[in-house]
Amino acid sequence: MAGLYIHVPFCLRKCKYCDFYSVALEGGARAMPDTFLDALDRELAGLPNDFAPETVFMGGGTPTALSDVQLARLFQSLKNHVDLRRVTEWSCEANPGTLNREKARLLLESGVNRVSLGVQSFDPQNLAFLGRIHSSAEARDSYLLLRDTGFRNINLDLIYGIPGSSRAVLERDLDHIVNLAPEHVATYCLIFEEGTPITKLRDKGEIAEVDDDEELEHYRLVRETLQVAGYDHYEISNFAKPGFECLHNHLYWSGGEYIGVGPAAHSHQRGLRYANMADLSEYCRALLKGESVRVSEERLDPEAKARETLIMLLRRLKGLSRDAFKTQTGFDYRDLRGKEIDWLCELGLLEETGGNLRLTEKGLFVSDSVFAELV
Repeated sequence: MAGLYIHVPFCLRKCKYCDFYSVALEGGARAMPDTFLDALDRELAGLPNDFAPETVFMGGGTPTALSDVQLARLFQSLKNHVDLRRVTEWSCEANPGTLNREKARLLLESGVNRVSLGVQSFDPQNLAFLGRIHSSAEARDSYLLLRDTGFRNINLDLIYGIPGSSRAVLERDLDHIVNLAPEHVATYCLIFEEGTPITKLRDKGEIAEVDDDEELEHYRLVRETLQVAGYDHYEISNFAKPGFECLHNHLYWSGGEYIGVGPAAHSHQRGLRYANMADLSEYCRALLKGESVRVSEERLDPEAKARETLIMLLRRLKGLSRDAFKTQTGFDYRDLRGKEIDWLCELGLLEETGGNLRLTEKGLFVSDSVFAELV
């Protein structure tokens, strides 16, 4: 299976916690989307002729920060340059503060069949702390608008572990989500990324990160609440109703191939991993002059690629089969990291049963540490 990722690098305003590459549509930046669409059309025209993705994911940034006309241009470029006949899942990220009825209709009529709505919280204080541009009511209204438009596969994003918040607030957020009943929920513990406004506040001593015990309590509450509500916890951060797991993300977790377009987009194709420049102005300038926008590339040797695949497969709660892993990569995972696997099993972070390796419940919360031992 192959996938296409499209990075739309615009937001109305940067959130205080976000380190994804994007440009706020303020001042002179308001003229940039049209130039970006010209450049993106050039990049799409240069895709391999035989490239026919089965999944498409439009992220950012905020794709719905584009105007109705600009969104229509983006979809037309895709249809002009990409064979979309095999696409089974087409996702688009959207924010409540940038979605309207015309955009929702345009998404649906253009082929998008899954929308990921960046709610993050329904609590006014949490939303203000995170720097979100929408209210709780707008988040709910945007969800209902998507339903009314005809979308039958919606993901809601939720952030927990927010300084100054509480278990009671998280319980209310989860109640909102369960009552809305989306098909998919993606949950993330707030991370203090280098250079973001909240990290600068932390470094100044104005706020403090939530401690590990409270984060673990919140994670367990998220898991228990969503599982009781009928969601399958199928990946460290992701929950889905039966039949609604995200296929595009599965592509990443299984070591599959994908092409990314747009500034800061990454690709993995035919054993080569490469990345585009994370600079909108330079991206546009280069493409419109017929120059390459690729700034790095790496070809992993088979053993390094197998170790990476091991880690990605372990993100899934069902883990991986020893036999299937060897068929896929050509390596036995015990030949790669047998001693480390035994040690992690002794610590209760991994478990191996009947030729299947998976994270334990204890290992889920410290998965980054587990993966660091296996890479």
